[in-house]
Amino acid sequence: MTTLAFVVGVVFMAVGLALSIALHEVGHLVPAKRFGLRVPQYMVGFGPTVWSTRRGETEYGLKAIPLGGYIRMIGMFPPRPGDPAGTLRGSSTGRFSQLVDEARAASLEELRPGDEDRVFYKLSVPKKVVIMLGGPTMNLLIGVILLTILVTSHGILTPQPGAVVQSVSQCVVPATDVTQTVSCEGRPATPALAAGIRPEDRIVSIGGAPVEELTDVSALVRPAAGNPVDIVVERAGERLTLTATPIRNVLPVLDSTGLPVVGPDGVAQTVEAGFLGVTTRQAAETVRQPMSAVPEILWTGLSRTAVALVHVPERMVGVWDAAFSGAERQVDGPMSVVGVGRVAGEASSGRLDNLTGGSFADRFWFLVGLIATLNLVLFLFNLIPLLPLDGGHVAGALWEGTKRQWARLRGRPDPGFVDVAKALPLAYSVAILLIGMSALLIYADVVNPIDLGG
Repeated sequence: MTTLAFVVGVVFMAVGLALSIALHEVGHLVPAKRFGLRVPQYMVGFGPTVWSTRRGETEYGLKAIPLGGYIRMIGMFPPRPGDPAGTLRGSSTGRFSQLVDEARAASLEELRPGDEDRVFYKLSVPKKVVIMLGGPTMNLLIGVILLTILVTSHGILTPQPGAVVQSVSQCVVPATDVTQTVSCEGRPATPALAAGIRPEDRIVSIGGAPVEELTDVSALVRPAAGNPVDIVVERAGERLTLTATPIRNVLPVLDSTGLPVVGPDGVAQTVEAGFLGVTTRQAAETVRQPMSAVPEILWTGLSRTAVALVHVPERMVGVWDAAFSGAERQVDGPMSVVGVGRVAGEASSGRLDNLTGGSFADRFWFLVGLIATLNLVLFLFNLIPLLPLDGGHVAGALWEGTKRQWARLRGRPDPGFVDVAKALPLAYSVAILLIGMSALLIYADVVNPIDLGG
């Protein structure tokens, strides 16, 4: 792993994330200005302002930590009884900045002449929804565009028949001794090493039986203990026939998916069977997809992301165990921006060539796909109908429209504007929960990061 390549991957991902956030806020900014709202600020990042410029009535700027952003619109909340005349409560689209605003006594801002009808709370329900959905929609568009370019120009890894050798063990070690063994001295060489099998060989057949799935390797090798078998491998486009004699060894019992079977006592079960001495991955090839395949790929990505978001709370238990008890992280579990940056660095430096494909182009497109995935996550995450997320403001607007429609149907007076600020106690709780989860994920990604192999 070269340090420079690792840093390049991290920087690439940081810039991609910052641009995604910036465009998310553009998604709020454009319709807000289109509907005539006064927008005093558009900011990317949080913390101290490092640069800003004013264009018209809006200040555009960058803050020290580019992991967030917001636009500030006047009058997001209706005035409260007792507020000074000519003032409104200020707030923004940022997830946490609006909470800070509301917590300050200085959150009241004066209306300028002509601003009376340029406030968010006076907009119609459809216009409020369009503004608040503008940010998530921008993330969806970014994800769709990047994903479309990725799958049609470069392609996606598609499983192929055969198993690719990831590594070849140097000596025979029983499964019960793997964690204690540090030396091969006095141990026999593995049958794979003796037969001349090398990493990146694609195993085509074993003993005349074709290898289609990853699990075929163990299924064909284990019964062949002590018997020489011909192993056909493909190396640099050429097929070679090698002969290996699997040795009887203590191995973990595997289920139908190739995963170790654990007994009621939590200990992995073992069995004596033929041992070759290789670790393998499913053979795959990058295949370009037609434009017609994009909707299905997108839907699959959104569905899996939605399911993953639903299960994040329960998976945080595993993250806690990994952070403080040393338990193994789930490869498909949640991670923080620190973890995503680490994955990007490992991909660009070649450690994840088993996932990316190995070439410079493969690594680049893997990073593009990672940014596309992040935007799909941001799209769905911001739709959660809780403040301080965009979905919370959408829910408030829809509730306002529902109340007015119900009052109209029943012949009652207009109930007026819904003050979503009344939900701020819940918003504080959600914010504290999100901050806590983020802190735990960052800590886990530092002390016990997810290992994607390589």
